[in-house]
Amino acid sequence: MAGPEIKAPAYREFPTVPALQPDSMVGMNPYVANEKMNEAIGFPGKLVDNWEQVAIAKMGELLTKYRSLKVYLDSCVHCGSCTDKCHYFIGTGDPKNMPVARQDLMRNVYRRYFTPAGKMFPKLVGAQDMTKDVLDDWFRYYNQCSECRRCSVFCPYGIDTAEITMAAKEIMHAVGHGHKYVNEIIGKVHKIGNNLGLPGPALEDTLNGLEEDVKEDTGIDVKYPLDVQGAEVLLVTPSADFFAEPHIESLIGYGKVFHAAGISWTLSSKASEAGNFGMFIGSYDQLKKIAMRVREAALELGVKRIVVGECGHAWRVAYSFWNTLTGIGAGANDPFAIELQKQLDPNYKQPAHICEVTWDLIQAGRLKFDKEANDHRIITFHDSCNVARGSRMGDYAGGQFDIPRNIIKSVANKYHEMGVGTTHEKTFCCGGGGGLLTDELIDLRVKGALPRMEALKQVVDQHGVNFMATICAICKAQFTKVLPYYGFKMGLVGGVHQLVSSAIQLGNEQ
Repeated sequence: MAGPEIKAPAYREFPTVPALQPDSMVGMNPYVANEKMNEAIGFPGKLVDNWEQVAIAKMGELLTKYRSLKVYLDSCVHCGSCTDKCHYFIGTGDPKNMPVARQDLMRNVYRRYFTPAGKMFPKLVGAQDMTKDVLDDWFRYYNQCSECRRCSVFCPYGIDTAEITMAAKEIMHAVGHGHKYVNEIIGKVHKIGNNLGLPGPALEDTLNGLEEDVKEDTGIDVKYPLDVQGAEVLLVTPSADFFAEPHIESLIGYGKVFHAAGISWTLSSKASEAGNFGMFIGSYDQLKKIAMRVREAALELGVKRIVVGECGHAWRVAYSFWNTLTGIGAGANDPFAIELQKQLDPNYKQPAHICEVTWDLIQAGRLKFDKEANDHRIITFHDSCNVARGSRMGDYAGGQFDIPRNIIKSVANKYHEMGVGTTHEKTFCCGGGGGLLTDELIDLRVKGALPRMEALKQVVDQHGVNFMATICAICKAQFTKVLPYYGFKMGLVGGVHQLVSSAIQLGNEQ
């Protein structure tokens, strides 16, 4: 039986606040993880019998553990500054997709069990008991938040809605009510080493095929090595780079950069995934377990540098969490972390983003480009949320905005910026982040993409833009899926290192 037809919302002539459509997304639920998926990563297989008590106890644990969560739940004054800042509210009109309303799903329960007023006078302060209806709303609407943090940019109190979403997801997982898509992927990483469940032999075959393709295209023997002992650089990249379009074009670009600069590098079959979905469900235990694969691979291979490929949330996890979780960079102080810190080269940032590496090489004059090779492209750039609002690049504030753009302008002649208020720290989410990149949520994803599509259409109409570069695997996957709903070709999106790959000159290395 065919499902309902998915339609993109109409473009707005001016970016206005949408008319309210109460409960318009009430049927938009992701699939619940089955017992096998939950238990494989250490969560209860199904909703536990005393789930209400377990949920409240878990909330109490998180409130004690993370002081910020309590501050965020206490601070909101319902000023409305965030109301129209969420791409999902803009696209759906469902009032529960207003960031403040989504926060209140937890805040109302928090008041009931953890504040004197909520315990004594619940109706007066909007406090709610933890019921199955409430849990269903949590599962529905916290899985309609991509944790992009755009609303936090506009909040006068700096409330981090993403942290509230992550806490809600952690509570739901604690009672056995997990998200199928996310839990299945985490299980694949634990078992095999990457989100796609791609085993080592298949990965090796893929890389061998890439070498043949690049040789045929350029005449140059560019290597895409795997598990090479003693290489200088360990590259950790999203597994989509190994086979999906347009992601693989960026992987080809990484290899060309390392080849042209004479830098020895390797991928690892143990740590063949930069993505870390533990962040999406707020589980620092999962976050650490996944990240530790990178540390183990780095130690085993004896590398001097760790570089992260084009993936938004992977870079945020690497930049913000790897140090204290794994000792990559100055952080953890267990014996293996200390060993790794001694092994890594202190002359380089650890970890580094591939864009930082490429830009440093460009500045040093170690890469040569034929910019005209990209003249068939008129380019714009989409800032990915976790890079823009959850990390940095370079040695100064705002480097995460400048460095990718500097690379683009070094390898291409035609570039146009999207509208003010839609890029940099105010960038709109692609609509598929936060663990929502799953087919049962396609209606939400299409509607959530509306603000970015509006900004894109403007530069397409005004400047003839035909290529939107980005440095996030999820953004690439999301846009290739939703662009056709808005009348664009899916090939309009690609990676920054796809542009690098087109323009880089090989064969004259010294």
